[in-house]
Amino acid sequence: MLKKKETVAMLLAGGQGSRLYTLTEGIAKPAVLFGGKYRIIDFPLSNCINSGIDTVGVLTQYQPLVLNEYIGNGQPWDLDRANGGVTVLPPYQANKKADWYKGTANAIYQNLNFIARYDPDYVVILSGDHIYKMDYNKMLEFHKQKGADATIAVLEVSLEEASRFGIMNTDDDNRIYEFEEKPPKPKSTKASMGIYIFSKEKLFKYLIEDEADPNSSNDFGKNIIPAMLAAGEKMYAYPFSGYWKDVGTLSSLWEANMDLIGENPVFDLKDNKNRIFSRNNAQPPQYIGPDAKVVNAIITEGCEIYGIVENSVLFNSVKVARGAYIKDSVIMNNVEIGEGAQINYSIIDSDTKIGAGASVGCDKENAKDVTVIGSGIELKAGTVIKAGEMVNAAYIENLK
Repeated sequence: MLKKKETVAMLLAGGQGSRLYTLTEGIAKPAVLFGGKYRIIDFPLSNCINSGIDTVGVLTQYQPLVLNEYIGNGQPWDLDRANGGVTVLPPYQANKKADWYKGTANAIYQNLNFIARYDPDYVVILSGDHIYKMDYNKMLEFHKQKGADATIAVLEVSLEEASRFGIMNTDDDNRIYEFEEKPPKPKSTKASMGIYIFSKEKLFKYLIEDEADPNSSNDFGKNIIPAMLAAGEKMYAYPFSGYWKDVGTLSSLWEANMDLIGENPVFDLKDNKNRIFSRNNAQPPQYIGPDAKVVNAIITEGCEIYGIVENSVLFNSVKVARGAYIKDSVIMNNVEIGEGAQINYSIIDSDTKIGAGASVGCDKENAKDVTVIGSGIELKAGTVIKAGEMVNAAYIENLK
């Protein structure tokens, strides 16, 4: 029999991430590479184990192969446990009927049996597509102290930004009295981070009722939270003050990578407090050639640099030939950049080859959008890719 757990975490990792375009054509958004040696899902998984939560269900759906392989038995995050640990939870057939997850609430509803096996007092609901460090145990202590039925983590944003978020309106004790989804005229600046703690009995009650409603969107923000507020349940906003970034767009993913660079980075991954763990194969040390120049950049193991790299993040096994120049860019695993190639304000996905003398993007000051080259693309020598272009296999076919 499984040992009772005080807390179980459920990590929603099935999103398509359509606004990342070519970067998520073949993988789920939480599997997208970040910061030189991580994937986005490393952050909530590491936060769980750093918070003392050792039982995590990862709900997958869209393009799950890479994500499933990456999570494996959970060993890199100390989640390879005989009792608990990490469990991948794809949609499955039940009662002779197979259902895709229809919404965030429905995804959790379909896995109530998984939660019930551990009979937890509390359930933490997390999103798999944010970059941040957070001690969920502090939020849980807040939840207990308030005697809450549900607690929602909130981040203070500017009044101008507030209309892009779900906004929690609270009293002086942080009790939520109203929730507004992307209000045109926000009454407060407490933005939901998509991180929830529920007392298990209340979560089960409202998920079961929501599933029985044929008109529901089966979504936490649209249905569960409003239903609980309408019923007068005790719901509180937990204020979070650290770094948090929704990397749902190409520009925000680029910005989050840039936040890691510099003597005093906005988000410091070198700080081993609440360390972020990842699954990485052993790589040889990076090599910086005698004529190479590296300024304000992250260069990961296995890289060979003979050209110039400035204000950029390079993942493992990137090769930069002599005379090549990279600026303001994110270069993912196993990319080869030929002699004299120019890369500016771009994201280059894994296993890509940039031919000698090719030009990708332009100076950030003169570009409207970040330029993106998809995985496995080969640009011939001298190819010019204009600023803001999105290059995938179909784009290359059109060049022929």
